[in-house]
Amino acid sequence: MKLIKSANIILPNNLVEGSLLFSDQIEDILLPGEFRENSKFEMGLEVIDGTGMYLAPGFIDIHIHGAGGFDTMDASPEALNRISELLVNSGVTSFLPTTMTMPSASISKALTNIRQVIEQGTSGARILGTHVEGPFISPAYKGAQAEQDIVGVDQSLLEDFIDIIKIVTIAPEQTAALEYISYLSTRGVVTAVGHSGATYQQVLTAIDCGLSHVTHLFNAMTGLHHRRPGIVGAALTTGLSCELIADFIHVHPAVINLVLKAKDPTEIILVTDQMEAGSLGDGEYTLGGQQVLVKDGAARLENGQLAGSVLTLDQAIRNIKEISALTLPEIIQMVTVNPARLIGREDQLGKIVPGYQADLVLLTEDLQVDTVIIGGEVVKERI
Repeated sequence: MKLIKSANIILPNNLVEGSLLFSDQIEDILLPGEFRENSKFEMGLEVIDGTGMYLAPGFIDIHIHGAGGFDTMDASPEALNRISELLVNSGVTSFLPTTMTMPSASISKALTNIRQVIEQGTSGARILGTHVEGPFISPAYKGAQAEQDIVGVDQSLLEDFIDIIKIVTIAPEQTAALEYISYLSTRGVVTAVGHSGATYQQVLTAIDCGLSHVTHLFNAMTGLHHRRPGIVGAALTTGLSCELIADFIHVHPAVINLVLKAKDPTEIILVTDQMEAGSLGDGEYTLGGQQVLVKDGAARLENGQLAGSVLTLDQAIRNIKEISALTLPEIIQMVTVNPARLIGREDQLGKIVPGYQADLVLLTEDLQVDTVIIGGEVVKERI
């Protein structure tokens, strides 16, 4: 049994000063003085001093391709495990390794590997499933996805992997897309509009079929026009949850603030869309078989198209804190309870509540990651 002592605990709706008792799950939240008054705390607990720090649930990244020179599409246990280890440094305790639009054999191989690693476990952040980004997308809004590998909707391509797939990004204007969205919804898979030229009305129709999410809002999709609201218009005027890449490169801070005013904080999920250059800095890399140049923190194809990011989730939190009037609990929910709710894990992850998994992050006063705990075990601690 362990105790985090005297921290500012970030609950779903407020901050409380107190201590946290935990094993592999959260046991109890103790207000100041309670642990001194209870004899069970005289039994040699392992104590972590949280004085002056914030205690948050572990972060969840639902859209990440790679880090440290490794990519989900490498389809190797070593790649996923190394990504999991690096993510811990930014407070991420769970993630969805995200596939790219590549030949069907490559996608199947990557998904087979993800299933294997889920069964084996990782030495860092745990894998909750996978986010399949493409290949059922629009060539006109392909972004950094390989156009030659974009295909029409084919239910058989992913059928053998439904058990591990949590999110599928799809262009709802594609032939047979609406039927597929309905089917995936019946199987408990989240469908997200992205890399799409859909109109406002097409998105509304897709919502009726089960669409519930937007992949990296504003990027690789129809924008907001006063006579053609497009995907962005639908995202801002419905209850769709929306991913935001808050690196100030993919979306301008002023536009991020517009989203924060238009959407309830419970409907926003911060993601990184990080590619293999994460944790490595500027240089030449690959993404989905395409060459990527990272310069000054921006990852781009040779034609200048943005190609994922090198953003970390803790930096995204600090960026939102810098530009918005949101409270810290409102911001933290965008990387904890909101993604957990989207993928059906809200009863286990994303909150500091007794009975939930002890996935925890201690943050310094300026929101730097200090200590990370996964399943009750310290996997990163202060230097």
